[in-house]
Parts: sequence; C-alpha cells; structure tokens
Amino acid sequence: MTTRHPVRILTATAFASLALASCAVGPRAPDATLPPSASGAFTGAATPAVTAEAARDDWWRLYDDPTLDGLILQALSENNELEAAAANLRRVRAALGEARVGRLPSTTVGASGQYGRASAATVPGGNGGQPLDEGETYDVGLDVAYEVDLFGRVGSSIRAARADAGSAAAALDVVRVSVAAETARAYADACSANAQIAVAERTIELQSNTVDLTGRLLAAGSGNGLDTSRARAALESTRASLPPLRAQRDGALFRLATLTGRTPAEASEAARACARPPQLTRPIPVGDGAQLLARRPDVRRAERDLAAAAARVNVATADLYPRISLGGSVGSTALDAGDLSNDSSFRFSVGPLISWSFPNVFAARARIEQASAASDAALATFDQTVLVALQETETALANYANELDRRSALQAARDQAANAARLSRLRFDAGADSFLTVLDAERTLASADAQLAASEALVTTYQIALFKALAGGWTTV
Repeated sequence: MTTRHPVRILTATAFASLALASCAVGPRAPDATLPPSASGAFTGAATPAVTAEAARDDWWRLYDDPTLDGLILQALSENNELEAAAANLRRVRAALGEARVGRLPSTTVGASGQYGRASAATVPGGNGGQPLDEGETYDVGLDVAYEVDLFGRVGSSIRAARADAGSAAAALDVVRVSVAAETARAYADACSANAQIAVAERTIELQSNTVDLTGRLLAAGSGNGLDTSRARAALESTRASLPPLRAQRDGALFRLATLTGRTPAEASEAARACARPPQLTRPIPVGDGAQLLARRPDVRRAERDLAAAAARVNVATADLYPRISLGGSVGSTALDAGDLSNDSSFRFSVGPLISWSFPNVFAARARIEQASAASDAALATFDQTVLVALQETETALANYANELDRRSALQAARDQAANAARLSRLRFDAGADSFLTVLDAERTLASADAQLAASEALVTTYQIALFKALAGGWTTV
C-alpha cells in the first residue's frame, strides 16, 4: 500500500475546495441609481433671483461681507464638531489600514526554555518500564501564516472598510456644510435683530413725539385725556417689542460664538454692531439636479454606506466556505541553550491549513441574513437621501422666491403707510382730521416697518437655507 505525503493530501484538498466555489462569493452590490427626473433643472429655478450657473463652494463670498468671511473661516478651522468628525475619520482610516493588513502574512517570533520530564506513556514501548530522564529544552523560532483569499473574505472586508472610510469622509463634509451655513445664519440673525431693534427705536421716537404733542394739547386745553392715553398705549406696546428682539440678538451671538469655538463672553463684537443682514446683489447660482446630487455629501455618504453593507454580505457569505492558510515555521530546538546554533538543532515545516466550521453553518447563514437586511436598509436610505436632497432644494427655492415677492409687497405697503402717516399729521395740524386718524396711521406705519424688517430677515434666512441645500462649503477649508 502506497503512503501519501500529508502535505500533498492537504494541497489536493485545497484545490478540491477551490473547484467547489468561485474566487469571490456573495451577491453583487445593489445599484445606487438616480431617478432620471432628478438630473434636470429645478422646478423652482424659473425665478430671476437664481441662475443655472454651477453653485459655488464659497457661497458666503457672494455677500461681499468681510466680517462674514472671517467668521466662517474661523468656524471651519476651530469648530469642535468639525474636530470630532475629523478625529472619527482618522479612526476609520486606521481601521482600513488594519483591514489591508489581511493581505499580508502574519508572523510570530517565539522563544522558550523548559525543564521537565515526558510521560513514559508517550514513548513507544514505555521505555522498558524505566523512568525517563529529566532535562532542559530550549526553542526559538519564526512562524509565518498567510490566508489564501479564495472566497473573497479578506477582499470584501477591505472593500467594506474602504467604504466606511468614504462614509466618514462624507460625514465630515456634511458637518462642514452645516457649520458654514449655521455660522452665516447666526451672523445674519444677529444683524437682522439689530435692524428690527433700530426700526422699533425709530418708531418709539416717533410715538414719543406724539405723546409729547398730546400732552401739550391737553395742557393747553385743546386736547383730551383719551388721545393722550391712546398715544401712551401705542408707545408702551412698541417698547415691549424691544426685549424679545434683544434676546434674539444675544442668542444669535451666543450661537455664533459656539460655532466659532468661542465662549459666549467672547462673542463677536463686529456681529454685535452689525446694522443689517448681509445682502446679495446678484442672482444665486444653483446649477441643476445632477450637479446637486454630485455635490451633496449626505448622498455620497449614503452611497458609501450602501457599498459597505453590500461588502459585508460577501464577508458573511465567505464564512460558509473553508479558510485556507499557507504556513511555515523555522527555528531551532536543543537540550542546551548553547546548541541552538548547531545545524543539528535546525527545524522547519511548511504546509497548508484548512479550517471549516461545519457546526456553525446555521449561525453563518443567520449572519448573512442580517447583512442582507442591512444592505436593503442602506439601499432604501440612499433612495430616501436623494429624495430629501431634492425636496430640501426645491423647498428652499420656493421659500426664497415667494419671500422676495412678499418683501416687495411689504415695501410698497410700508411706503404707502409712511405717506398716509405724513398726510394724516398735516390734516390734523390743519384741523381737518381728528387725532385718532393720526394715531391709527402711525400705528399702521409702525406695523409695516416691523413686517418689512422681519421679511428682510426671512429673505436672508431662506438664502442661507438654499445655500445649505446646495451643499456649498465642504470643498473649501
């Protein structure tokens, strides 16, 4: 009977296993396709306030506001959320480096020294019933093992780690977009609050003059207490609007300080002194749907998450198949430490190792099911992210265009209210109208001024919301 060499048996088994399966197992990654209707022009881009030119990364520079430029650059360099996202990206990239090591052989260097005696039962013939000698044994050696990635487990693990790194990079870009937009919003809110405070203060000055007039008329005997009370009521009502506006301004300044990595006590003095929200003098470049989805880092993040989930399905599927490793060992074993360098003490071994977890096949299939469900969820998340990106942009366009129309109407209403207040005062001075008409006209003017200032604030807010939806800011540091 012919005796086969054990290394040949293992090698034959390995090639037989290779014939039973392909080099990479598991399903292909699902297609992350975009709907055709998402690639064209936006439905809300018909307004002259926007243009089809490609959106800008440094969108805040369109305001030509040096204070805003400085605040955003400070936020992009010192914001704590950005720092945390950057640290997370470094962590995930380090995990990718660890996964790539799977392509390399593993090595183990060992050295040992022992004193003892072997069991007579392990010696053929029992050593004639005589006890075995006691002695020392010394060993040094190097073991090398390399996994042959026949079924794609290592490669799929690397693809999953690479996709995780891409997802973390996109997550960092998402934070950049948010930080740039929220910094501009906080600055604009502080400026808008100051503008509304200035409107309220001008109204208070006008109403104070009216109170003085009614007081003089009452003292001269040509007025009445009712007019004086009405004038004072209107004045106090306007004064009551100041504290909430100041609180809004301070809150915006505190948000701005946090976004730029500062404490509230270090809030920007330039923002505190800002008299009006930043203004655009040109249409906003918005591009089209295809450019939007290519720019949005949340879409890219969802696509990378989908790729990672699909790769992990392949990793789980590879566990159904055997793992094959090629290993080798060289070293020296001797009974005396001084003999370790002798040629007679040299030893070596080489050969494949096959491990196959048959009893755990059901656990492996359960892991495959889990990974497949995660892949389906990632695909649905990607589709939803695309739809949300389009929805946010279209909504921002609609809000901006309609608020511009509202502001124009409010501006016309304010102009008419100012003219009415002027005429009513002239008619009152000429004795043609009662003071109630003057008071009503001034109340209407105060309301028109407040609504126009609020609309100015909303216009800037919707502009920044549009810039954020267009995902500007993450490619500029």
